[in-house]
Amino acid sequence: MRTLATGYAAALPGRDTHSLMHGLDGVQLTFMPMGDRDGAFDPEHNVILINSRVRPERQRFTLAHEISHALLLGDDDLLSDLHDAFEGDRLEQVIETLCNVGAAALLMPTDLIAGMLARFGPTGRALGELARRADVSASTALYALAEHTDAPVLYAVCALTRAGRDDPDDGPAGKVLTVRVSGGAPGVKYSLRPGTPVPDDHPVAVALDTRLPIVQDSYVPFRSGRRMPAQVDAFPDRQRVLVSFRLPDRPAARDEA
Repeated sequence: MRTLATGYAAALPGRDTHSLMHGLDGVQLTFMPMGDRDGAFDPEHNVILINSRVRPERQRFTLAHEISHALLLGDDDLLSDLHDAFEGDRLEQVIETLCNVGAAALLMPTDLIAGMLARFGPTGRALGELARRADVSASTALYALAEHTDAPVLYAVCALTRAGRDDPDDGPAGKVLTVRVSGGAPGVKYSLRPGTPVPDDHPVAVALDTRLPIVQDSYVPFRSGRRMPAQVDAFPDRQRVLVSFRLPDRPAARDEA
């Protein structure tokens, strides 16, 4: 699927919305309210539908995802292999996963990712620049960057979330810096669960408070309280912090529960 999408992308004149549709002859693009759905590809009427009420970056990824559906349906060999190997709900799950892979390949070609890593290294800055240049969400950029990172690095996107209240008399709930999403390079067996709080004195919190990038030897703030040593690269971006944790070269192979 990645090869199929990469080949399609190589022939495009650009990565804007019009250019992304350039290779689909006869397929129309329509934006309209779609409730909870982000988009759809209707092969019978040759139309891609995109929810007009979601964020532009989400619309962009959805468009690439639906283009991948069209590419998949046009590849008889790949489609036949999938139907031979899977069926029912599992088949649908695999197709959706493959179309996400195709969307990432369309929006973030290997040379773009390699360029970010060559210029900035496996850092929070590289994550931010990839998201900006590909015009995708930070979480989408995170998974693509992690897949192409050779070093033992764990990436994370952290942002303020509203804290709950144990006692209604405590007053309005405040905001706490927490992990929104995380993902590691191949071979990294750790993750940070969404909602994991970041201590106030951690470099990630300091970067958000000061709006200054920070590179510092510190630790990965696991929810369990365990502190794994890591070099932290925290890059503040608006109301969030894009982070890379460079782990020891040979981390123990135990997943964070």
